[in-house]
Amino acid sequence: MRILIYSPLFYPSVGGLETVVLILANEFVQQGHSVKLVSQTPAIDQDTFPFEVIRKPSPKHLLQIVHWSEIYFQPNVSLKGIWPLLFHARPLVISHNNWYLRKNGHFGWQDYLKQLITKFATNISVSHAIANHICSKSSVIPNPYEEDIFYERFDILRCQELVFLGRLVSDKGVDLLLNALAEIKALGLTPTLTIIGQGSQELKLRNQVKKLCLNEQVNFVGVKVGQELAQLLSAHQILVIPSRWQEPFGVVALEGIACGCVIVGSEGGGLSDAIGPCGVTFSNGDVKSLAKILADLLNHPNKLFKYRASAKQHLVQHQKIEVAKAYLKVFERAFH
Repeated sequence: MRILIYSPLFYPSVGGLETVVLILANEFVQQGHSVKLVSQTPAIDQDTFPFEVIRKPSPKHLLQIVHWSEIYFQPNVSLKGIWPLLFHARPLVISHNNWYLRKNGHFGWQDYLKQLITKFATNISVSHAIANHICSKSSVIPNPYEEDIFYERFDILRCQELVFLGRLVSDKGVDLLLNALAEIKALGLTPTLTIIGQGSQELKLRNQVKKLCLNEQVNFVGVKVGQELAQLLSAHQILVIPSRWQEPFGVVALEGIACGCVIVGSEGGGLSDAIGPCGVTFSNGDVKSLAKILADLLNHPNKLFKYRASAKQHLVQHQKIEVAKAYLKVFERAFH
C-alpha cells in the first residue's frame, strides 16, 4: 500500500504522539509498504528516515502527494489537513490518541467538527476510554513502545523504591505523590523517590518536599531519555503515575513495565489499559488510597513478583511489529 501520514507535529518535535508516529512509519516500511509523511514541523538537519518526509508543502504539492496515496492516515484529526480529500477521494483512517475537548473540559466548535469527521473515516482508538469518547465506531489498538530501548536489565541492582517519570505540571499529580509519601512516613516507611522530568511546577514541588521534610527521600534528576532513562527505571521497584487528569493511554507505563517496574497509577481514562495486570490503580486524586497501596506494596514486597510475572504477556500486544500489523489490517479493510 502507498500510505500517506499527515502529522503536523513530527521530529524534531518531541512528544508521545511524535514517537508513536515514528514507530509506526518505520514499521510500515519494514513490512513492505511505501510511506510518505507530511508535517508542519521544520527540520533542524537533513532527514535520514527510511521514508520521505515532506515539510510544509504547498497546497499544490500536498494535492500531488494525496493523489499518490492509497491510504490517508491522520494521527488525531487535523482540520487543516482534511481539505485535499475534497479533490482526491482516498480512504481516511484516523487514530485517536487524545480527547477532543478544550482545556476547560468543554466542547468547542472544533471538537464538534472533529467528531463529525470521524463519521466519514475508519477509526482507531488507543484505549477503550478514547473509543467511548469518539462518537463513531472504532477499533481499539493500543500504543506501542520502544522495546529495543526499554527492557529489563538484570545487571542493574533494583535497589531503589519509587520513581516518577513525566512533566512536572499540575495534571501529572506529583504533589499528590509527595503528600502520600508524607502519609506513609508517619507509619514509619521512608522509601526513596526519584523524580524524572521537568516542568513549570518544579520549584513548587521542591518547596513542598522541604515543607514535608522529605529532603532525604526525594531526588530530582531532571530529564532522562533513551538508554539512560531505561537504566534508571531498571534500578527501581515501583513506577508511580498519579495523574489528576484522565490519561488517554500511558506509554510511560509500558516503558516502566518493560524495565521491570510494578506500576501504581490513577485508574481514570486509558491508563488502566496500559497498566493491565502489571500494577495497581487508584481513583484519580485520592491521596489516601495511593498511600495505602504504596504502604501495602512496601510492607509486602513479595506482591511485586505477581505483577511482574504478568509483564511478558501484557507487553506482547504493545510490541512495534504487532501494533503495526493491527494498523495495517485496518488500512486494508478501509482500502477494500
